[in-house]
Amino acid sequence: MVSMNRLTTERRAQIIGCLVEGNSIRATVRMTGAAKNTITKLLADLGEACAEYQDGVFQELPCKVVEADEIWAYCYAKQKNVPEQFKGTPGYGDVRTFTAICADTKLVPSWLVGERTKYDAAVFLEDLASRMAGRIQLSTDGHAMYEGTVGPAFGGNVDWAQIQKHYASDPSQSGGKYSPPVCTGTKRRVLKGDPDPDRISTSYVERQNLTMRMGMRRFTRLTTGFSRKVENLSHAVSLHFMHYNFARPHKTLKERYPRTPAMAAGVAHHIWTLEEIAALLD
Repeated sequence: MVSMNRLTTERRAQIIGCLVEGNSIRATVRMTGAAKNTITKLLADLGEACAEYQDGVFQELPCKVVEADEIWAYCYAKQKNVPEQFKGTPGYGDVRTFTAICADTKLVPSWLVGERTKYDAAVFLEDLASRMAGRIQLSTDGHAMYEGTVGPAFGGNVDWAQIQKHYASDPSQSGGKYSPPVCTGTKRRVLKGDPDPDRISTSYVERQNLTMRMGMRRFTRLTTGFSRKVENLSHAVSLHFMHYNFARPHKTLKERYPRTPAMAAGVAHHIWTLEEIAALLD
């Protein structure tokens, strides 16, 4: 086993590569030979560094069309199995991660690990608004928590619409118990400003949900790879988006050369390596 105080940048990069490709901590132990506590500490330290770095560079962003959504996960235990002494305590049971994605650059400029409440929605939207250089068009789902929070967060600097999807209520119309229900139609509601009807959509952010489930073991359904502590979930999300935004070229952004979302948004000039991400701790 390799202790944390003897890890080189190259060894850190090896561990990071395992984590961002959807491996669990125990699988990373088996693949790298590093101790479980070493990997957990690296995740915590690097997660904080990634969050701090992105907080600093994601300012005055040129995004014009943004989609926002929340993705479900759970910590410690599933909601129905949370012990009585922890019921109602944030970080136990259901956890929602708010995310926003720029439809043009595919950058994820803001996220928040919390609960599906108006308070957390307001915190997330205020952070998102503070990173934009100008007026944006925002699309969300039809959840009521966005009403009364988008307006105060953006003031008059947003064109906002909701897209509500309707699903089949008959179980026989879906693919089975573990399959998603079939979408039978959509309805668009303009709530603020004058959004472009052709760009009212949550398709990109919903696809980002799949990227998160594939890239972080903690989000993969029907596995034992959940987070025991909500803090570790937050660290994993920060590392995931550091890799996604800076080190993973996006196929839809390729012009003369491969580009990452951060390059498309003008906050990076090259594709980051795993060693560069690891070096954030130096």
